[in-house]
This record gives sequence, C-alpha cells and structure tokens, in this order.
Amino acid sequence: MFGSARILSDITLRLRQNLSHRGVRVQNINIGGGVGGEIPDNKRLEYALQHIHGIGRSKAHHIVCELGVENKFVKDLSKRELYSIRELLSKYLIGNDLKKCVERDVGRLVSIQCYRGIRHVDNLPCRGQRTHTNARTRRSRKTFSGSR
Repeated sequence: MFGSARILSDITLRLRQNLSHRGVRVQNINIGGGVGGEIPDNKRLEYALQHIHGIGRSKAHHIVCELGVENKFVKDLSKRELYSIRELLSKYLIGNDLKKCVERDVGRLVSIQCYRGIRHVDNLPCRGQRTHTNARTRRSRKTFSGSR
C-alpha cells in the first residue's frame, strides 16, 4: 500500500519538475519545507531565489552570502546545501505567508475606514500621488463592450 503511493508521488514529482510549455522545457526545484515555492534549476542561485515572492535582489544576495555558498547553478547544489537554504528561508516571511499578511493588513485598513483603507476600496493611489493627470492604471474604470 505505501509502496504504490510512494511510486505515484515520485512520478508526480518528476512530472511537475519536467513541465513542458509550448515546446520550452521548464525544470524547477521545489524548496518545500514549509517555505513553499519553486526555483528554476537552470539559473544561478542568487537569481533563482528572486523567483520566490518576497525575495528581491538584495535579500537574495544576503542569503547567498550568509550561507557561504558560491553562486552556482541550482541543479549543481547538493542535498545538504538545499537543506540549509530551506532552513534559512524559513526565517523570512515569503511566499503565500507574505501575501496573506499584506491582505490582512489592507483588510484592517479597510475595516477601520481610515484614509488609506478608503483609497484601497476606491482603487486609487493611497500614498499621496496626484490623480488629475497620472495614476491611469489605478484609476482606469472597467469598460463594458456594449457601451459604444
């Protein structure tokens, strides 16, 4: 019973890692370990870490320096190095946890009906930018196709 489930999970893991999209082969390494997210294995570590939501250039550089690992391709990393990356990334607020935290913060602003919360509800910029001539992306109204 457990052997067949293990074989099935190995097959799904290989299928997920070797995805093909329009003839382009994409391979990812699942970080896992409660962190979530996948990083491409055909890029160097510092650039691959930037594919995780919440990690930018400076944080990726800081992670690589803190690990003491050279900036090599992700597919060349050993199991021990991947484990140390997982351990280090578990300290940071990244991925879905970061998205939920931001959503919760915006929801709090909306619920207390402060200025920033009202601007979020109205889909307008909330950091003091002018809206008379700019902010087209935030101000644009949804157009209906039957109006003209």
